[in-house]
Amino acid sequence: MSETVADDIKRWTAKRKSALVIEIIQGKTTVAEASRTYDLAPSEIEGWVDDARKGMENALKANPLDVRQQYEKQLRDLQEAYGEAMLELRARKKFQALMEREDGN
Repeated sequence: MSETVADDIKRWTAKRKSALVIEIIQGKTTVAEASRTYDLAPSEIEGWVDDARKGMENALKANPLDVRQQYEKQLRDLQEAYGEAMLELRARKKFQALMEREDGN
């Protein structure tokens, strides 16, 4: 990655992202340095590093999930959290309506 001049990069492919993430993990550069060098938001680079760590963790599991399974699991988890949030919201609305009825009587 260090051989590439920042001005030459017009599109951040997976190969380029992984090369930069490897340099960060190896301590050859930091997120802050890469952010300045390549004019990228630190949060974007940190996201790449987080994604790489998740991918590595999955790859090193005894029974790794494929990408589709990972997304399906993440979707199920999000749907479950959404459902719980909706139930809580409905319960709060019912509670508030009951409280308003009591105050009105």
